[in-house]
Parts: sequence; C-alpha cells; structure tokens
Amino acid sequence: MHQTSIVQRKRKVLRRQRIARRVLPFLASLFLATPMAGPVTKSMAGGARSELRLPKVDFSPQAVFDQKLRATYTALGAEQEGLRFETFAKAMTGYLNLRQAGKLDENKQLLTVVDFDLPSTEKRLWVLDLAKNEILFHTLVAHGHNSGENEATNFSNTDQSNMSSLGFYATSGEYVGKHGRSLKLEGLDEGFNTNAEARSVVMHGADYVSEEFIKQNGRLGRSLGCPALPMELKDQIIETVTGGTCLFVNRSDAGYSSQYLNEQVAIAALVPVAAHGLS
Repeated sequence: MHQTSIVQRKRKVLRRQRIARRVLPFLASLFLATPMAGPVTKSMAGGARSELRLPKVDFSPQAVFDQKLRATYTALGAEQEGLRFETFAKAMTGYLNLRQAGKLDENKQLLTVVDFDLPSTEKRLWVLDLAKNEILFHTLVAHGHNSGENEATNFSNTDQSNMSSLGFYATSGEYVGKHGRSLKLEGLDEGFNTNAEARSVVMHGADYVSEEFIKQNGRLGRSLGCPALPMELKDQIIETVTGGTCLFVNRSDAGYSSQYLNEQVAIAALVPVAAHGLS
C-alpha cells in the first residue's frame, strides 16, 4: 500500500507539469495582447488605435476678430452695464467700417450706442472710450414722440414724422438753439437717417429725460425725433463726443440694414493679416 501511494503521487505531479507546460504559453500570449493601463494611445472600435491629440486652435481672421470683440466687451465691463453683446458687436462692426471709409475723426476712438430694444425707463445710452476700454457715460435717452410710448417701435427718415431714426451717425459741430447747447448729427445710412440734418435731429438736453419724470409718468418724455439727454449730463456728453465720433442707434427686428455692417471690412480693420487676403 505504501509503494502504491508513492507511485500515485508521482503520477499526479507529472500530470500537473504537463498541464502547466500547455497552459502557460497560452496565458503569456493573452497577457501580451492585452493593453496595459495608462498608455499614450487608446483602443478604437475595430481594433484600430490612434494617438491622443490636443484640440486645434482656430487662428483664422474670423476667429481672431470674434475673440478681440469679446475681449474688448469684457474689458469695458459692458455686460455689467446692461449693454448686450449682440448690440455691441453690431455697433463695433459699423464703427470699424466707418473708420475704414474715413467718415470719423481718426484721433477719437469713441463710440456712442443707443439701444431702443430697451424701454425708456432703462438707461439705454452708452459712451464707450475704445482707446482706454472705459464706459464714460451710461444714462437715459429719449426717443421720438411717434416712435412709441415707453418703447420705440416705429422709425422714420421722413421730415415731420416726429420719429427716431435708426442707424449710424457721425457727430458734427455744436450750436446753441432752442434747447440750449446742442450737437448736430450726420446720418450715414441711406434711407434710414440721411435726412437727420433737414429734420433738425440733434443731440440736446431735455427736462423730460429724468428719473423724476419716470416716477411721475411711468416713462420718459418724448422728443420730435432727437436722442434727448438728461439736462445734468448733456454738456459733458456733447463736449465728449463732438466732432467726428460714431453714434449707433439700434433696434432689432425693425427692418434695418446698412452697408456699414460689412463684417469682412471690420475684420480687415481689426485683424491686420485679413487685409492681406488670408483666411
């Protein structure tokens, strides 16, 4: 019995060795074929493998233009002051077009924006210093009597319409009229505001542009089409923006269009490489 037990143990050992010789090569090949954790490459469907790469950065003139607009908008703190980016971008596009066309004083980097998407009870005029990235003024402004009550919804370029006119203007010279110190405006958008001078559409102060008037009437008073200013600010604003600076009067979905909203011209002005035909 003792001899039989020894023989049986030896047979079991030999069987285990034979099994090990057969199985180990298979396990080794399986181990080598399996990807290790944390490689630089990743497995793809179907067994294909590709290297991980950083996302591409867009340096096209369009992308750089958009980035510069956003950077200027942020530096101005315009969002905090209630100026929507869409309105700002439109105003900047026209401003750059007008500078390229020689319609503005090259030594003054000022842009005044009036946004009639907002009601008269809100401050909807901004004077931007683009050289210093500062908002110089943010205040109330009136619209024309026949443009609407609290909101301006109707616009005209026609004399005696008593409506506001949309679009881009270049400020002209000062004069003293029935409203005191006033600033002439040259309308630059054909069919929208080019009769501004004939209609005597100017920038002036008015008593009905005040928080007190809003409290008493639920809205601002209205002009005959002029962008009327608060009396306490009209001298400062007129003195700042006089003589060849840009004014943009905005209203969305009002059928307004302009040759000065040419984005390619604006890109060429703001992104020098675009002027050489690169895209």
